[in-house]
Amino acid sequence: QVQLVESGGGSVQAAGSLRLSCAVFGHSVCSDDMSWHRQAPGKEREFISDINYAGRKNYADSVKGRFTISRDNAKNTLYLQMNSLKPEDSAMYYCRSRSCGAWGQGTQVVVSS
Repeated sequence: QVQLVESGGGSVQAAGSLRLSCAVFGHSVCSDDMSWHRQAPGKEREFISDINYAGRKNYADSVKGRFTISRDNAKNTLYLQMNSLKPEDSAMYYCRSRSCGAWGQGTQVVVSS
């Protein structure tokens, strides 16, 4: 059993930065394979980035060079550093535990022009 709690969302101007956090409550194995996704109104949920148990990372083309995924195992927390934000990045952001098949409730990000 696992619970994921996102935080760090908010409103920011274009070119600004935000750092999202996802705290994982449960067995440590649930934070081994994690990912970030986002969903804007009227659009399907899309993959952003993931990190596996060995630390290997993947990024969607839309965020490469701007976003960085990381993990603090001691805190059981996943992070998404978001730099050079664009209005098109506005969405609800969700974290996911691939290891335990769970989703967080999401955190809202709004980037204004």
